[in-house]
Amino acid sequence: MNLGTPEIILIALVVLLLFGGKKIPELMKGLGKGVKSFKDGVKGLDDEVKEATYDKNETK
Repeated sequence: MNLGTPEIILIALVVLLLFGGKKIPELMKGLGKGVKSFKDGVKGLDDEVKEATYDKNETK
């Protein structure tokens, strides 16, 4: 799924037409919060796996 410059420009224009210039900052802020939440969840899961692995190795 390679996106080139023309495709990105087309997507940006469609988003601009659909949502207008005033809504885009709000959408990007919400998207940023969602990505941060996702990363925090993945990091938490990774920490739990490492802790479980460490606990398992400690009992041996």
